[in-house]
Amino acid sequence: MGDREGPRPGGRSARVQASVHGAARALLARMDRAQVTIPLIAAEAGVTPSTIYRRWGELHELLADVAVERLRPDMAPADTGSGRGDLLAWAEQYAEEMSSDLGRRMIRDVLAAEGGAGPRRCCGYVAEQIAVIARRALARGEAFPETDAVLDRVVAPIVYRILFDEALGPDRVGALVATAMEAGRG
Repeated sequence: MGDREGPRPGGRSARVQASVHGAARALLARMDRAQVTIPLIAAEAGVTPSTIYRRWGELHELLADVAVERLRPDMAPADTGSGRGDLLAWAEQYAEEMSSDLGRRMIRDVLAAEGGAGPRRCCGYVAEQIAVIARRALARGEAFPETDAVLDRVVAPIVYRILFDEALGPDRVGALVATAMEAGRG
């Protein structure tokens, strides 16, 4: 057999993933996380537990996959008319969403998975959002920092504080954005 590129989009694999993800989200909304098991998810999704074990291996891997999909942005960042405004609006929303109880649980689920793909996918989603903001700013003739500078100066402190301290408020997020924007001028 030749090399396979992965499941066909919209095929059986995608339907199983959508069903299992939906079942996991529904159960997590109805019951305590410690009560959720693969057999319960399988019953809710209408698949066998072996289907879940074969695809995800362990519960924490499945929960990480569900969290990563929930962390995928569903819309482009707001266009406020300036790169700085766009980045500030995006960063404030990101900090607020990630510091919510659900956001914190999703971050922890992603980090609990043994494979490194989940955190990299999350970083990719964030980098894509920053790239949209950067392209708009550059099209307007504005200076804008490199994506890595925004990740290091804005996103990393937000996530670190969420995980290990108190979440940053809008004033602190604004200061991070100001520092990152200064890096874009150099």
